[in-house]
Amino acid sequence: MDRIKERLSFIYGEQHIEPAYSRIKEAMDSTKKKSLRTRKQTWDEKDVVLITYGDQFKEEGLPTLQSLKKMYDRSLADKFGIVHILPFYPYSSDDGFSVIDYRQVDPIMGDWNDIQELSKSTRIMFDDVCNHISARSEWFQEYLKNNPKYENYFVEADPAEDLSMVTRPRALPLLSPFRLANGEEKHIWTTFSADQIDLNFSNPDVLVEMVEVLLFYIEQGAEYIRLDAIGFMWKEIGTTCIHHEKTHEIVKLFRDVTDEVAKGTVLITETNVPHKDNVSYFGNGHDEAHMVYQFPLPPLVLYSIHNGNTRALTEWAKGLPNSNPDTTFYNFLASHDGIGVNPIRGIIPEEEIVAMVDALKEEGALVNYKKTETGENIPYEINVTYFDALNKQGDSDELGIKRFLAAHSVLLTLPGVPAVYIQSILGSRNDYEGVKETGANRSINRQKYDFDEIGQELLESGSRRNRVFMELTDIIKVRKEEALFHPNVPMNVEDFGDSVFAFSRRDGQGQTVLVLNNLTGEDVACELSGTFLNILTQELMKFETGLQLGPYQFLWLKPIHKEEKK
Repeated sequence: MDRIKERLSFIYGEQHIEPAYSRIKEAMDSTKKKSLRTRKQTWDEKDVVLITYGDQFKEEGLPTLQSLKKMYDRSLADKFGIVHILPFYPYSSDDGFSVIDYRQVDPIMGDWNDIQELSKSTRIMFDDVCNHISARSEWFQEYLKNNPKYENYFVEADPAEDLSMVTRPRALPLLSPFRLANGEEKHIWTTFSADQIDLNFSNPDVLVEMVEVLLFYIEQGAEYIRLDAIGFMWKEIGTTCIHHEKTHEIVKLFRDVTDEVAKGTVLITETNVPHKDNVSYFGNGHDEAHMVYQFPLPPLVLYSIHNGNTRALTEWAKGLPNSNPDTTFYNFLASHDGIGVNPIRGIIPEEEIVAMVDALKEEGALVNYKKTETGENIPYEINVTYFDALNKQGDSDELGIKRFLAAHSVLLTLPGVPAVYIQSILGSRNDYEGVKETGANRSINRQKYDFDEIGQELLESGSRRNRVFMELTDIIKVRKEEALFHPNVPMNVEDFGDSVFAFSRRDGQGQTVLVLNNLTGEDVACELSGTFLNILTQELMKFETGLQLGPYQFLWLKPIHKEEKK
């Protein structure tokens, strides 16, 4: 509690902290008195996350969270121990990320009882959309009515002020005009859209409100909590308004609160930014985020397969810091958003990023752009399913599945906790009808399904969906049984040339697994000798003069020593 007081002093100054501190302490004491779910105190190799919407599967007359539970219990429970349900609160736009009420479940999806029922089957990850709230929320509507309580809940700014330094994630206006009940027009800070109103964390009351929301989610059973768009929280004109030192201090305060009331709850920062800024949210390794999203991974794996060259991926991986028992990476390839390219700026030359984006557009991908300081439009996000991103329209399913599984071999074996998006496990293709219906590029990778129809498609032997589901879940199961894939087991990047992304994981007892990923469409010769167990097939493999990896082949090999062979 002393540390929380110190953080409040850093953020607001000594004279303003007592009311906020008292309210936070009271909220924490209240949460501690409640019967909280027992939490796993650390992560391990068995932790694999499924990312899905709460209304992903639909049945007539049934709340969609109940359908999700049925699908999970029937087909997914032995593959995924954690389910990240994307925002399931009432919302007005952006498929959930314009939250109307942080404390309610969207009635279409169900209610808190349905969340509790699902949590009996799996651990659940909630979204804490703490940077912004819907324009239709009670908070903002009361602000528009001139309710003095909400007068400083949002960030007012003069359009005449110089806001050129502010980092813009999208090619949309930073300020949006609104008219108050008294007739006065105000320009309000809206980082992402006019329906997503930024909260004013320079007001201690807002911070207290969001701490109370965080505690409410813990009370409702959240074991993982994703802090959405966290880097934009603190606004200070004359700065970039991203990764502000006070933003970091707020995340640290969230960590202190969480560790104090429910040790084992995992906070994950979502910062779609270059790698150096992303890993800054680890703090000193013990005081800020438990996990950070590994944002360079999706575009780097895509770039490697697109170009048939792993050098950039290899060099990037060499620079990854070792994690510790208090921190690790949250690895993913696909998500509800597109494939961000900002995280590889500085790793991949700009002209090569643009060339890859242009080639993907020719194959049907959509692209969102942002403006630079000079007014130039540059790509920041590729909108496409990961299956279609890796493949050309004329490619066979056979080739496409090989590429897809090779990419997921990387995902499942790197240090960190891996997360698989629902569209990936279902082998989904681009949903152009969804884009046509919503007018939003991101809908291309957000398709929802009739429960019975998708269930039948997954059972259709030999189909793309069936093969992706069966073959991907097979390697997930292997990963979950191998202790060397514990998120904190160190990695050593190996050099097998520019066609193969290779690394070994070695624990403190000297046990080792070697991962070889051929990310090209050609046969590749590798210099390797010895006897190994292929843990994917349980086959003994002996190499005397090297081995040859087929196109997009991957091997997970454990060395067999003489005494083990006996």
